[in-house]
Amino acid sequence: WVIEGKSSPLEGEATRAAARAGEGVKRDGFPLHPSPRSALLSRPLPQGERDKLSLVSDTPDLDLKILREHARDDSELASFIARRLKHEPVAYITGTRGFWTIDLDVSPAVLIPRPDSEALIEAAVAHFGNDGPKRILDLGTGSGALLLAALDQWSDATGVGVDASEAALAIARQNADRITPGRADMRLGNWTNGIDEMFDLVLCNPPYVETGATLDPQVKDYEPASALFAGPDGLDDYRILAPQLTRVISGIACIEIGHTQAAAVTTLLKNEGFAVVCYKDLGGRDRCLVAKRK
Repeated sequence: WVIEGKSSPLEGEATRAAARAGEGVKRDGFPLHPSPRSALLSRPLPQGERDKLSLVSDTPDLDLKILREHARDDSELASFIARRLKHEPVAYITGTRGFWTIDLDVSPAVLIPRPDSEALIEAAVAHFGNDGPKRILDLGTGSGALLLAALDQWSDATGVGVDASEAALAIARQNADRITPGRADMRLGNWTNGIDEMFDLVLCNPPYVETGATLDPQVKDYEPASALFAGPDGLDDYRILAPQLTRVISGIACIEIGHTQAAAVTTLLKNEGFAVVCYKDLGGRDRCLVAKRK
């Protein structure tokens, strides 16, 4: 869970931010007056600020690059850096995070999407191929990351995202309206309660951190505890979900796990009659269980 500094999504975010920043107003391909942002971007990264950020981040250069590319001027950049020095995650400062093929709006109401979670989409693509599922359910949707990434992957699909937090759903709906308008129904709910249909693909990234686990301050102090912690062994929500999944899956479920939880969660799913295969993330760690009715 010390993952805010992973390079791949942040590098992607840096590229996207640079594109948004632009080079000022142009006419016939020639710049007229450089914008404050382009002037800000043209300067070298300030070494002093980089050294300060190295105290709170494993990727100070990248953090500074992203913050600078989102800042409108020097004053806002200084504010961004001050917030980062208090361990606030870069994604919350900029309000955006790249995931799979999409850019998501994020806030402290939702867990920041991690590159590890892309293993669920990869597993679904391996199963469905280009044809894809037609109906998708995302349990604990948060920002909508998994559902909207899947809908962006398969343009003919529609889906439902469920979350117990109204604040999270506000972000998810905002993302859905922008990324996949008219294709995602974001609902308030408690896991599968109130869901009365079967889905080709069920996606789920439940809380799975042990209560009392030591977390990096940028996770512990900023991200929603309700999306992180799941009892003394981190398995409380899996125990609830395993029996519920039997009535909503017509195809497969792709379920995120902590990298040490594969055996325990596999047992819970097998006890409900599922066949289970484990997929690894890009770091080579167990990350996604694919469950299918036997």
